[in-house]
Amino acid sequence: MVVAMATKEEEGGPSSRVPHLPWMRNPVDIDSFSGCPVAHLPRLDLRLVKPLQRMGIESFFPVQVAAWLETIGPGAFERDICINSPTGSGKTLAYALPIVQMLATRKVRCLRALVVLPTRDLALQVKEVFDAIAPVVGLSVGSAVGQSSIADEVSNLIEKSKQGLFPSLDEEYIQMEPQTKVDILVATPGRLMDHISMTKGFSLEHLQYLVVDETDRMLREAYQSWLPTVIQLTRSSDQNHSWSDMNRETLLHPLTTIRRSGVERGFKGKSFPRLAKIVLSATLTQDPSKLSQLELQHPLLLNSGKKRYRIPTKLQSYKLVCKSNLKPLSLIVLLQELRGEKCLVFTSSVESSHRLSTLLEFFEDLPFKFSEYSRLQRESTRRKTLDAFKEGKIDVLIGTDRMARGIHIDGLRYVINYDMPPYVKTYIHRAGRTARAGESGSCFTFLRKHEVKAFDKMLKKADNSSCSLHSLPEESVETLRPVFSSALKKLEESLESEATKKSKSGDKAPNASKRKRTINT
Repeated sequence: MVVAMATKEEEGGPSSRVPHLPWMRNPVDIDSFSGCPVAHLPRLDLRLVKPLQRMGIESFFPVQVAAWLETIGPGAFERDICINSPTGSGKTLAYALPIVQMLATRKVRCLRALVVLPTRDLALQVKEVFDAIAPVVGLSVGSAVGQSSIADEVSNLIEKSKQGLFPSLDEEYIQMEPQTKVDILVATPGRLMDHISMTKGFSLEHLQYLVVDETDRMLREAYQSWLPTVIQLTRSSDQNHSWSDMNRETLLHPLTTIRRSGVERGFKGKSFPRLAKIVLSATLTQDPSKLSQLELQHPLLLNSGKKRYRIPTKLQSYKLVCKSNLKPLSLIVLLQELRGEKCLVFTSSVESSHRLSTLLEFFEDLPFKFSEYSRLQRESTRRKTLDAFKEGKIDVLIGTDRMARGIHIDGLRYVINYDMPPYVKTYIHRAGRTARAGESGSCFTFLRKHEVKAFDKMLKKADNSSCSLHSLPEESVETLRPVFSSALKKLEESLESEATKKSKSGDKAPNASKRKRTINT
């Protein structure tokens, strides 16, 4: 039963299906909230106004207002918060701002908030948001994403114990002193687990807030069992840290973190200390077996719209029906129509991205600059490519769904699905790279005739799912045919050459591994 349900979950499931979990059946409608000018947000720490203005924020989006009222406002964070809201709706600031506000009165620096994301690029984007607002209230933000060596990260996160803080206490007590340099940590799961297992002084003992961004992906992929590890470590620290004075009277450790307490319904009003959690996604799972991993306490769902999935309001969707053998030419004609505007092109695989970008290289004098973006490239190359795209030095970026999660590109107006997305979730995350933060944008999807019916059915699972037919001038496509034939021949030659080089390098690999084994033994 669970397996079948998980399969439907991955495919998007019927939009009318009633969620299995009672708390998901009557969500708070984010759309019922209005935008709110920064100066009018209730209880906002005045120190945060200027940095928000420097970020260009004049008014908060509905998701940010809704999250604020459930954490800082009347909701008082008495329940764990689950947010299901479209891409580009402002979810990052929706959790960053309340966390910074809640920690602004802290007296001792400890790791109190942990934000976990699936990729380094996403984590660095989120850290930029925290960096913009946290320092003004005296908070320090760190990252553990593998961008630098683990030794460099340790030096930025951990400091040696300062015995001068408690000169009259014995060594055993001094060892309990927090050694972290940060209040808020933004991390990827792998590097987080590295620090948990290897970094001396790294502790989740005082953690109060846990944010799991891109939750559906984080729960789908195990990531070294980071989630049960974090929950277990915070649970084990709920023990009473105390010691006795000279008169054998029990004293509370002055650095003991008193977490939020709450009352779980159905447990006779029994109070409990809890790690407060915020989980977010544009396509939040409804699978009970997956959500149970989060150990949510009396969760509250904030949802945009009536349907489970929602496409950004200002997104214009278009479909282009063409023959498979002419799809590269149709793409070129469409990109020519877009006249050098920033555009993301999504393919179904790394190999497809590589073939397409290599093929385009054999068309001379294209009126746009393009580049491949995939895991086949070195990380430094990917980073430079993405920076060049953001700066406008590259017009078109060709890649896979690696680009579809959370990455924000200012001024991105167009997204092209070169290959049809397999699920409505995939479409939402791809298309959500544009039409962000109230801006308009367009998404074009190339389809073969037999795909049209399945595509239309898939989009009906989401709100705002209207999709117009877009046609290209046939004569423009036909004029590219002569160049296309020669480009295909060059493509095959290029791919054969690459395969030969790989096979030669592969012949050397066994010898290298033998040498490594010899050294290790």
